[in-house]
Amino acid sequence: MKAARYYDRKDIRIEDIPEPELTAGTVAVDVAWCGICGTDLHEYLEGPIFIPPKGSPHPISGEEAPVTMGHEFSGTITNLGDGIDDLEIGQNVVVEPYIIRDDVEVGPGQEYQLSKDMNFIGLGGRGGGLAEKIVVERRWVHPIGEIPLDEAALIEPLSVAHHAFVRSQAKPGEIAIVGGAGPIGLLTAAVLKASGLTVYISELSEARKNVARDTGVATEVFDPREVDVAEKVRELTGGKGADVGFECSSIPVVLDMLLDAVRPGGVIVNVSIWGHKPAVDMPSLVLKEIDLRGTIGYANDHPSTIKLVQEGKIDLAPFITAKIALDDLISGGFDQLINNNEKHVKILVNPNR
Repeated sequence: MKAARYYDRKDIRIEDIPEPELTAGTVAVDVAWCGICGTDLHEYLEGPIFIPPKGSPHPISGEEAPVTMGHEFSGTITNLGDGIDDLEIGQNVVVEPYIIRDDVEVGPGQEYQLSKDMNFIGLGGRGGGLAEKIVVERRWVHPIGEIPLDEAALIEPLSVAHHAFVRSQAKPGEIAIVGGAGPIGLLTAAVLKASGLTVYISELSEARKNVARDTGVATEVFDPREVDVAEKVRELTGGKGADVGFECSSIPVVLDMLLDAVRPGGVIVNVSIWGHKPAVDMPSLVLKEIDLRGTIGYANDHPSTIKLVQEGKIDLAPFITAKIALDDLISGGFDQLINNNEKHVKILVNPNR
């Protein structure tokens, strides 16, 4: 089968590899669509980061580069391993792409995303969504009902956004400011809006500003070249500032804006993956008693995000800006997101084309 294999920085190859083998307790899935994630871009440009480099196998998967990429994917069940009786062949599903140790609990309330040596399918090994087929453990498979398979490929990043919302402890009626309207910023805004918050977005890209407005995920969208975003937020909140802020850009000036824009005692959740260590305005953090929180992945968020989509509270279709074949992954995918990122939100890849 065809698969996109990561060898090293700026070295991803489309290769023919053996199909994965079904074993007891696993599920075979034909991949329908896989999104290109910002994390994938970081790996391509700056990595390996999550991907274990050649000579340093991951302690759980035992794999090292080259590995098959892709962790935002949807597909259809084609076979079930022994011991699985709660799924059916032909069901459409998404995969929660975790690599964690077998003895880590994953039930409600468990913070398995913080477990030792955690990694992700499609980064740390165990196959990936940028391949025609994949076999995964039952515990990571989520049926999606009637959600279209292309839209379902966005359930994984939507779950990242949902987990950031949960981490913020934001409440309906509060004010949120989102820094950056890339895929995660827009999906975070979508979750916040669906949860009853007033949402403001700061973004430079005209295309992404238009998506934010057209989808209705933001009450107002600000261009920091045109207005002082923090001052504008205070103006709209009677001088108070936003209750919560979400850093979705990995750009230092955006983090500075959020520290300025949130109210004293407010919360900022960092959602983005940083490729470098930023300077942080500690005086503002201290004097305003701001709570700066990290977030990684998700933990039991997939059922909630699937429900939000099934109930029509979030429409994922407008966030899909291109669909390409696997052979066009670099030119039509990575290069577009690097050189024309202002024109794209989410590019989906069909591994079977």
